[in-house]
Amino acid sequence: METEWQLKGRCISMSKMAGQKTVLQEYDRYISGLFAPEDDALRSAREEMLRASMPEINVSASEGKLLHLLARAIGAERILEIGTLGGYSTIWLARALPPQGKLISLEIDARYAEIARRNLKSADLAKKVQVRIGPALESLSQLEAENEGPFDLVFIDADKDGYVNYLRRAMPLLREGGLVLGDNTLPDAVLDSAAESGTKRYNAEVSARPDLISILVPVLRSRGIDGLLISIKQTPAPKA
Repeated sequence: METEWQLKGRCISMSKMAGQKTVLQEYDRYISGLFAPEDDALRSAREEMLRASMPEINVSASEGKLLHLLARAIGAERILEIGTLGGYSTIWLARALPPQGKLISLEIDARYAEIARRNLKSADLAKKVQVRIGPALESLSQLEAENEGPFDLVFIDADKDGYVNYLRRAMPLLREGGLVLGDNTLPDAVLDSAAESGTKRYNAEVSARPDLISILVPVLRSRGIDGLLISIKQTPAPKA
């Protein structure tokens, strides 16, 4: 049973955490307002997801702009997204493509895929984006069998327990010098040495791979702080 002092200490700690979250939200609003304002299509996509009672786990506007800039920076013409949800991040990424560009997004939930397709149509991106329905590992195998690669950028934003397998299956589809972006890679659980999670396994896998150069970048969201793990595919140096 907590003593009065322990209870008071816990309340103070919770109050500080709430204050920190508020500050982070203010920073995110500032950044998004200046550099990532939503247009009608993005705002409509987010509102459509809310009306459909979809989980509020899409990227923030500021992170969406970061995805867009990374795709533009490498001149991406072909993008693979694992985890469509309502198509919010898909819109940010697809808008970075040149006129002849293509984005393939994989989604296991048929209802989510249909909502995403409507949002993409409203954003005038239906011709650039193909949403495929089914388990991601099966869809990745199909893409390889259809010789759909190489892709310039792979964005992983799906069930965290599957991240390592998605990475391993997607790597042969990614070109040399291409980017792998892993979302939600800085949850509180990474600081708990006793906790096991798909995110921690993914981070460890990426950091140990000689064919990837990587860094984990903190990103702001309306709910606080998270992370985007950014990796460049390279040819491993030959062993001596």
